[in-house]
Order: sequence, then C-alpha cells, then structure tokens
Amino acid sequence: MSAAVATSLFWITVAAAIAPLIAGSLRRKLIPEVVLLLVAGIVIGPYVLDLANVDSEIDMLRELGLGMLFLLAGYEIDKDELTGRGGRRALVAWLACLTLAFAVVGGLAAAGLVNSEIAVAIALTSTALGTLLPILKDRGLVETPVGRAVLNHGAIGEIGPVIAMAVLLGARGAVLSLVVLAAFAAVAVIVAMLPARILREGTDLLALIRRGSDTTAQTTVRLVMLLLVALIAVATVFDLDIILGAFAAGFILRRTVPDGNEQLEGKLEGLAFGLLIPIFFVTSGMAIDVSAVAGEPLILLAFLGLLVLVRGLPVFVASRYDRGSNFDTREQLQIALYSTTGLPLIVAVTGVAVEAGQMSNATASILVAAGAISVLVLPMVAGFLVKRETSAEGESREDVSA
Repeated sequence: MSAAVATSLFWITVAAAIAPLIAGSLRRKLIPEVVLLLVAGIVIGPYVLDLANVDSEIDMLRELGLGMLFLLAGYEIDKDELTGRGGRRALVAWLACLTLAFAVVGGLAAAGLVNSEIAVAIALTSTALGTLLPILKDRGLVETPVGRAVLNHGAIGEIGPVIAMAVLLGARGAVLSLVVLAAFAAVAVIVAMLPARILREGTDLLALIRRGSDTTAQTTVRLVMLLLVALIAVATVFDLDIILGAFAAGFILRRTVPDGNEQLEGKLEGLAFGLLIPIFFVTSGMAIDVSAVAGEPLILLAFLGLLVLVRGLPVFVASRYDRGSNFDTREQLQIALYSTTGLPLIVAVTGVAVEAGQMSNATASILVAAGAISVLVLPMVAGFLVKRETSAEGESREDVSA
C-alpha cells in the first residue's frame, strides 16, 4: 500500500468514525448518518481540503461497500410480499413514475434545459432502499404496514432503475441488453439452486459449516461474501452494474435462510455498516463538486422538485388504493416521502452517464447533491409526521386518564 493510499484511507475512516458520533449526539437523530458521511466526504475530498482521493485500492473497497448495501437491501425483501398485491402495486407505481419521468424530462430536453435525458429520467424514479433500511430499523417501521409498503416500493425502485440502466444506457442496444439480462438471470437462478442441493439438512458439509460459524473460520460470513463477490463478478462479466449482482445475492441469501438468522445478520451488519458501507458513502461525497453545486442552486432545487413530482406523487396515489392496509393521508405521505428518498442509484446512474460521456461531472455533482438532500430532508419530514401522530395519541390517552 502506498503512502497516498494509506493517508486517504486514514481520513476516510476518520470521517466514518466521527459521523455516527455526531448523528447520535443530535436530538432525535434529525440528520441521518448517511448525510453526515457524505458531508464528511465532501470536506476531505479533492474539491475542498483535498486530504483524500479514491485510488484503485480504495475504489475496490467502495465497490464492496455498494455491494453490501444492496445485498442487505435484497435480503430484507419478503418475496411473497413483493410478488403479492403490494409488490404489483409498487411495480405499477414505478412504471407510472418512469412514464412521467420521460414525459417531463423529454419536455425539458426539447426546451434545451436538460442533457442526458435518459440518465436523468432513470435517476428520478429510484428509491434508496439500502439507505432507508437503517432509518426504518431505528424507527421500528420495518414490520409495520407502512414499513412493508416502503420496502415494496423501495425494492421495485431499485430493481427497476438498474434494469432500465442496463437496457437504456448500455452500449449494446436494447434487444441485446435484454438477452444479456436474461442470461444473467439464468445464472442467478442456477446459483440460487445450489445451496438447497448442497446444504441439505443432515449432510456433513452443513455440519462443518455450522461448527465453523462461531470460530475464527467464520464460515457463514465467508460463504456470504463468496456469494456476493461471485454474483458481482458475473454481473461484471455481463457488463451489468454490480448493484444487480448484489441485489440478486441478497435475494438468494434470503431464500437460503428464509426464517432469518440473527447471529449471521449481526455479523454481516457489523462488517457492512462498520466498515464497507461508510467507505462507499464517504467516497461518494468526495466526488461531489461543491463549486458546481453552489453555482447552480436553481438546478438543484428543480431536481429536488422533480423527485417529489415524478417519484413521490405516483407512490402517494398508489398508497391511497391499498385497500388491505387502509392508509390514512398521513401514512400515505410517509410512504411517499420515504420512497422519494434517493441516493445510491443516483450515484450509479450519473456515474454510468459520466463514464459514457453523456453527462458532465458538474451536472452529476448537482444530481448527487440533490439525492443527498433528499436523504436529509424527506425522512426527517416523514419522522415528524410519526412524532406528531404519537404525540397526539399520547395527549388523547392523557385526556382519557384525566
């Protein structure tokens, strides 16, 4: 490891260590830790203090962090829920978002206000499920009807844009891209079938894995990492975004452990949220050009407004027709606000567009900054809605007891 890489990694880990301390010291944790990681990345990055840079070694850790983020997101998805009525509604809502996005961005492009309209449109339809998971867990929402609705919209809001990226932003053309996606899906299905065949109950191999799971061998964690890296490698071979491979790994892991495993989950979260995922967010912040963002505040506000219009409105309307849960207006707003939160996929989409020469780094910085602001503002507003509801219920109970 060179001195430059060691120095960069030092400052990145400093930022990762300080962010949760600041977030925990704030009342009600108003600022999500993710936002603080991004801000810290901006500060230490090349556009401000220039203390750290993303070299090839750190970029590998960054990619693993992104992979772990989406593996955990895929693991949290309930397949039955996703393929049920709630999942179908979320799919229809996302298709409406995509249609609205192309209509709005197409109009802006015709007026000469937007370039790289396909990338911008796809970015507008995303939901940062991986980013939302820690927030939903902290607020105890994962097992609630609101939380399940957010998970459904979030899952579709991550899978849909990734597929759209592969088909619409790929260099192969739409038809060949669909063939490649089908080939990747076939490989993922084959990989998913292996654990059930190899790790049958009562086999010596399964017993060996279980014995090593709580020793220095940490067999279960190593196998999960093998699954993740293998599917990331397959996605790379097919020239697809690694997010797709990571998400598939999460689904396969959930299929292998359908009832969950608290011990394994704790180890994976320790590895992911303790090291790899913070590196991803800090390095994402390092790529934000602050001067470009500050120089175009109207574009920043416009993109935030488009996020709410294109992603939030269809989700709000879809939640109104969820007859099984009977969401009131307050809960519909919560679902829409959480579902409009976007960041990792905005980073991914803009990264692909910049590499392809379809988008400038300045424009990408503005879009990523808008995604970061959505992570800061929208879950905070959704949290206030819950607080007000709880407060009102508390006052009602106090009135009754009086």
